[in-house]
Amino acid sequence: MTYYVESAGERPGFYMNITKEIREQAMAQMQGAMALHVAYIGIYNGLFSAIAEMKTANPDELTVRTGLDIGYLQRWCDAAFGFGLLDEVDGKLTLSDPGKAFISDAIGTAMPFAVQSMISAHMAERAAVLMRSGERPGEKVLAERQSIIALFGPMLEAMFSGIFEEQILQKLPVYKEADENGGLVVDLGCGNGWYLRRLALRFPRLRGIGLDDFQENIDHANRLAQRDSVAGRLAFIKGNTYEFSVKGTVDIITMNRVLHHVWEDRHKVFKILKERLKTSGSVVIWEPNWPRNRSELRSPAKRGMAFQNLAEHIMGNRFLYPEEIEAEFHSAGMETDTHFFANGNDVVVIGRKQ
Repeated sequence: MTYYVESAGERPGFYMNITKEIREQAMAQMQGAMALHVAYIGIYNGLFSAIAEMKTANPDELTVRTGLDIGYLQRWCDAAFGFGLLDEVDGKLTLSDPGKAFISDAIGTAMPFAVQSMISAHMAERAAVLMRSGERPGEKVLAERQSIIALFGPMLEAMFSGIFEEQILQKLPVYKEADENGGLVVDLGCGNGWYLRRLALRFPRLRGIGLDDFQENIDHANRLAQRDSVAGRLAFIKGNTYEFSVKGTVDIITMNRVLHHVWEDRHKVFKILKERLKTSGSVVIWEPNWPRNRSELRSPAKRGMAFQNLAEHIMGNRFLYPEEIEAEFHSAGMETDTHFFANGNDVVVIGRKQ
């Protein structure tokens, strides 16, 4: 079947041929987004975890368990059932296998995809409006949605901790070298502290300080450090690259998907980084590896990166080429060592102070 849609271009009466297959593909994509949005509601309100603990439940029982509004719960349960996230057994609701995948602390959780879907929806709406004026309101756009900030750190941890532990820590000796000397690592833009917590659990002598602008992130990171029994070696405090609220020089400074947020001030940033390092200290920068060839953006692994770069533009940023990062280190008089991970989608550039 073929549908004809009048073009809004300069040729009145010109019709475009749209096949049934294209429409069905768009409908499937729409329903996929809806499913992730329903999952997001369940994640933010702890519903997947609650149902997992209860085994079976109905909306009335969930209201008692969670304190959430019964009207919203009834309709969420219907939507979650409709999209296959819940099953019904003997009149009670239980998690389906897809539903279990959205338990936030499950191994290999699908939680990050639901959070990303909500961030994408928010950013798409902002880009659609801002494209007319060219305004780029900056980082504050993330704070426009309260629930996004609360889940941003856990999303990053679930997305990247596996790559960090299974690939980056296995290949880079810089952390072990610092551990042998009881060294100090400072993580700029630490979020919920997952990077330093993973380091502290792997390296028993390493110490760490995380800096972040959001007090909610700092409080969350300190609680998780207590939970993981590493609070004695880790501290999370208010600060950032410009307000480097750590006394003295340090062994390692890490920036995980942070450098592109401060790239406009890169000369000042790299000067600060070098000044705050000990002799032979290192800066470890982890960034998306933005491709030189637009054709690469068609690959499934890079489509999301292309959308994220659009979202970054709203915040006044852009993704970087590895050579740009290397060049800035060299301008600051530092040697570099570059490594690629996640099938080339991520890059880690290490700058060493000579």
